[in-house]
Amino acid sequence: MATEALDAALDRLERALARVEGAVSAQEHQDGDTVEELALLKVRHRKLKDTVAQELRQLDLLLAGLPK
Repeated sequence: MATEALDAALDRLERALARVEGAVSAQEHQDGDTVEELALLKVRHRKLKDTVAQELRQLDLLLAGLPK
């Protein structure tokens, strides 16, 4: 009895997972441009973040060299 209930629950989970995967795949196909734009924005964000971090390090070095 417990095994049958567990098997039924696993079957429901597998069907739900298949529906979710199908929906995600369809959304990615439909929003292909959006996915590319997001990827480009992530790259741009990383570059800007790295640039700001580098500039802050340089500023720290400058401030450390000032007389107190």
